[in-house]
Amino acid sequence: MEQLILHLVGDYLTQSDWMAQNKTKRTWPAVCHVVVYSAPFLLIGSVWAVAAILASHFFVDRFRLARYVVWAKNWFGPGYHSWSECSETGYTNLPVWMSSWLLIVADNTIHLICNYCALRWL
Repeated sequence: MEQLILHLVGDYLTQSDWMAQNKTKRTWPAVCHVVVYSAPFLLIGSVWAVAAILASHFFVDRFRLARYVVWAKNWFGPGYHSWSECSETGYTNLPVWMSSWLLIVADNTIHLICNYCALRWL
């Protein structure tokens, strides 16, 4: 439960508009976000675990890795689409609002998996 609370606080309460709007465009806003996000995890994890959380969160957010995961999972079903058709969210043929929210869910799921693994095994 602590992990989930720290994730929600870090990704939604402490992330400024500037960080949210620029972390996928420039490195400095992404670094600022992941430092603020990761620091509270020192309350429940080792330094190595927090370093892994910080690094994974940086790469997932800075390069919007969730959209690649979403796109890749659709290779296994009918109606495969090339990257150029769905590079914004990884989805195609969905309303913009739905693809945006599904991408947010995928992004949060990836963060929670990375955080759990780091806290469990480091």
